Amino acid sequence: MATTRGTGDPEEAEAAEWLLLLTDPFCELRVLASLGTTDDGLGMPGVQSAGERVADSVRKLPRDLSSGSSDADELAHLLRDTGLIDGYAKALDALRDSDEFRDACAVVQDDVSAADLTTSTSRAIVALLLSDVGESVVCTGDERDRIVDLLSSRIGGTARGSVLRASGVLLKLGLRWTPQSVLDRKRGEATSAGASAVGDILRYQARGGPLRDALVQFIAQCPEPPVVIGHSLGGIALVDALALAAIRQQPLPVRLLVTVGSQAPFLHELGALAGLPPGATLPPDFPRWLNIYDRRDLLSYLAAPVFPDDPRVTDHEVFSRQPFPVSHSAYWKLGAVYDRIGEALR
Repeated sequence: MATTRGTGDPEEAEAAEWLLLLTDPFCELRVLASLGTTDDGLGMPGVQSAGERVADSVRKLPRDLSSGSSDADELAHLLRDTGLIDGYAKALDALRDSDEFRDACAVVQDDVSAADLTTSTSRAIVALLLSDVGESVVCTGDERDRIVDLLSSRIGGTARGSVLRASGVLLKLGLRWTPQSVLDRKRGEATSAGASAVGDILRYQARGGPLRDALVQFIAQCPEPPVVIGHSLGGIALVDALALAAIRQQPLPVRLLVTVGSQAPFLHELGALAGLPPGATLPPDFPRWLNIYDRRDLLSYLAAPVFPDDPRVTDHEVFSRQPFPVSHSAYWKLGAVYDRIGEALR
């Protein structure tokens, strides 16, 4: 696994930046305000400064994206497709009302700084949207960046290719942060956000029998061997059901098992997987297993090292370019996921 201690990996650097933005959506604007140019008193009377022009453009952004330009249509489509549309007006209001945005606009006097301000403003809006929805959002890094671009274009600039001074400062900070330091700052929020996923797993561990029985019955009724795909807890339940059926010498005719962002390997390492005794290998009639993970998804685990020398088990890494917890739900927008499943079937 790569580390975020160095600066050689652009993807790690990008993930570090967005992890900071999800933790504090206004952090770039705050840094920009401290780095921005100050009024030298030479401005023309009655002429807006560069920062004032950006502020005016943001004030004119419509809160309702149901009609307008083609850019607005694309923005509305992307926000709907990623599950972010309901929070857009709220995020826009939060940005407009923030001290950080006002302070950054007040110090920006030149066009170069205005470009930084435009991009930081757009990223702040997107960070507000993502942080509000959390892991339930299904948004890839490409979709996130396109939303930033569309917002920046409507404000009056473009985010693509822009080199942010604020981002450079934050990158140095972000690469020093670990997930633990983020949890230390926001432990209560992180605990609340993770309680649902952890609670579902614990509830399944205690009362998962009916779910496993339903899966066995459904798979057994398929007219031909199916491909079964499970995300997160769904992957745990499928591994359990298939392992138990094989152990009972009633194997299910499954063509391929696919787990995505799943904790099944980790639970087996703990001796807590219902379908396999602690330390046991996979039974002979267990199907081929493709395990797809994203290293930035803290709830995804490798399977092949847990079942060494078993040719049926394959891990495949994908990159959503999103930090956790958004990365846990971004798999379904990644073409690489479907490409790899297709390759396994061929």
